[in-house]
Amino acid sequence: MVVRGRDLDAALQHVASREDCLSLAVVGLPEQVPNLTSLVGRRLLLVDGDSAKLREFAEVAIRAGIEVEWIRSARPPFERLAAALLPVGGIVLAAGKGSRMPGSQKLLLDIDGVPMVRHVFDAASEGGCHHTVVVYGDDDVKKAISGRAELVFNPHAENGMASSLHVGLKAMRPEVEGAMVLLGDQPLVGSRTVATLLRAWRREGSRPAVAASASQGTDDLAGWAPPVILSRELWGDLFALEGDAGARQVLHGRPELLDIVPAPGRPDDIDTPEDYAKIVQLFPRKRPRQRA
Repeated sequence: MVVRGRDLDAALQHVASREDCLSLAVVGLPEQVPNLTSLVGRRLLLVDGDSAKLREFAEVAIRAGIEVEWIRSARPPFERLAAALLPVGGIVLAAGKGSRMPGSQKLLLDIDGVPMVRHVFDAASEGGCHHTVVVYGDDDVKKAISGRAELVFNPHAENGMASSLHVGLKAMRPEVEGAMVLLGDQPLVGSRTVATLLRAWRREGSRPAVAASASQGTDDLAGWAPPVILSRELWGDLFALEGDAGARQVLHGRPELLDIVPAPGRPDDIDTPEDYAKIVQLFPRKRPRQRA
């Protein structure tokens, strides 16, 4: 909920009567700080160009135990405002074994000097996800990511993708309004892809799910590929999945739930040695520097 400072008293009364209103943004703070106790357990975003006002309001909120964030700006930056009110968590699915890729764990294959799965995690983090968890089932994947991300172990990874989705969703923070699901074997999905999907999901009138178009110039419901953002209202359907089912099974035949948007980056996943060879060719080897 977004209100002007002059309407804050009425907004606080509204929030107090609505358990489902978890966030309040106030743009242009009033002169006096009202009683903010109705916001305990909720998130407060303050926007104003006056540093002193921001500090005064923030101190009152913090003393009351309210989670508060502030932006010093006379004009609210829309994208930052939307990101604060509609935070999206990232879930990188990295617990699969890659049965069609012989040899070592495929998610650790080198892509431009970096393990494949780290490309995906970096895309989620740098693209604007509120926080990102990596669901793993292999200790080697844990070691490759350790220190960079919140890691969650899936002890039932052999049961299929649905079990990893469940583990990832349970790790989402309470304030998160949507979850972006990314596959650990899509190293060409970059931060611009993530940012584009976040903007599309947050725009007014968007559907509960947003995914990237699998090919340019199509909005065919079958023509989408991960990453996909799923609003919290769809999580119950995701928790009902079993085996290798995923978001596609929830969205199939339900066009009213999904927006498909063109996005930069490529959704290619790596399942076979041939797939890996094609991807590697996109990253020319760096020539060693010649010594003077």
